[in-house]
Amino acid sequence: MTELNDLPIRDSLRGRTPYGAPQLHVPVALNVNENTHELSEEILVDVIRRIAESLSTINRYPDREFTALRELLAAYVGHGLDSKNIWAANGSNEVLQQIFMAFGGPGRKALSFTPTYSMYSLIAQSTDTEYVEVPRLERYEISAELVTKAIAEHNPDIVLICSPNNPSGTPVDLEVIEAAYAATKGMLVIDEAYSEFSLNENSALSLLAGRPRLVISKTMSKAFAFAGARLGYLAADEAVCDAMRLVRLPYHLSALTQAAAEAALTHSVKMLETVSEIRDQRDRLFVALEDLCLDPYRSDANFILVGGISNPAEIWQKLLDQGILVRDVGIPNTLRITAGTEAETSAVINALTELLGKK
Repeated sequence: MTELNDLPIRDSLRGRTPYGAPQLHVPVALNVNENTHELSEEILVDVIRRIAESLSTINRYPDREFTALRELLAAYVGHGLDSKNIWAANGSNEVLQQIFMAFGGPGRKALSFTPTYSMYSLIAQSTDTEYVEVPRLERYEISAELVTKAIAEHNPDIVLICSPNNPSGTPVDLEVIEAAYAATKGMLVIDEAYSEFSLNENSALSLLAGRPRLVISKTMSKAFAFAGARLGYLAADEAVCDAMRLVRLPYHLSALTQAAAEAALTHSVKMLETVSEIRDQRDRLFVALEDLCLDPYRSDANFILVGGISNPAEIWQKLLDQGILVRDVGIPNTLRITAGTEAETSAVINALTELLGKK
C-alpha cells in the first residue's frame, strides 16, 4: 500500500500531521467551542427557504463578489464600515489561509504568541511561511512591551494575535493591539473568533480607521451557532480585500453558503440571544472549577482552560466514558471545556465532582 511519504510531496510537508480534533458522537460534546444551542424553528425555516430559492439558479455560478452578503456583514459589524471593507470565505480558517497566501510565503515570516490557535502554524507550514512562536507571559497574558519587543526582534511580515485567545480565553487590551501595529511594518491580524462572548466589547474594529495593515478576522461559527455553514470573514482596508481577490479561487463561496449566511444575518439579534446564557454558564463553570480546587484561567470566550489537573489524559478518558467530550490541547496539566447549555454544564460539573472525589 502506498504511503504519503512515497509520493513526491513537498519536502516542507513531510512528516507533518493534519489538524484534527476528535469527532465523536457523544451526548455532551464540549471540545471544539461550538455554540451548542440549536437554532430556532423560525430561523431554520428562513434559512431553508433562502437555500431553496438559490437552487432555482444553481445551474449558474454564484455571485463572485457575494455583494449582498458583504453588505449584511458590514451592517452587522458596524463601526462605519461598508461592503468594500469586508471579505468572506469558507470559515475563518480560509480567511487566514488567504491572508498567508497574499502576505506570507517563501522567504516571509509570521509571528504569534503561544499557546494560541494551532491552525496558525499549520497554515504557515502549508504556505511555506516561517513561523515564529513567542511565549506568552504568566497566565498566558500578553503586554504592549512583550509584543513590541518580539516584533522588533523578529521583523515579521504577519503578526497574529487571537483575542480572546484560544485555547486560554485571555482577552487582549486595545493598547496592546495599538502597540503591535505601531511596531510592525507588516500585516497585523487580530483573530476575533470569540469576540461576541466578551463583556469588555474590546473589539479591534474600533482601531481600523487609518490603519491599512490591520485586519480583523471573525466568524459565524461560534456565537452565531452556524459552524456547519462554514462562513468566516474579515474587516479591513479596501486594499486588503483587493489582495484577497488575487489569491481566492473563482466563485469560492457557493450560492448555498451565501444564501444561508444572508438568512442568518437577517436574524442576527435572535441568533445571538444565547450568548448571554453561554456567558452565564461559563462563569458558573469557572466558579465550580475553583470549588473543585482546580485552576481555571480567566476567559472572555465561550470556554475555559482548566489548570491544576495532574492526570488530564485519564480525566479526559473518564469523562468520555460518561459521554462527555472535552479537549486536551497539549498544555501540561490542563483540559479545555466549552461552556454549553445549562444541562451540558451541569453534566460536566457533576462528572468532574464525582471523578475528583468532591461531593
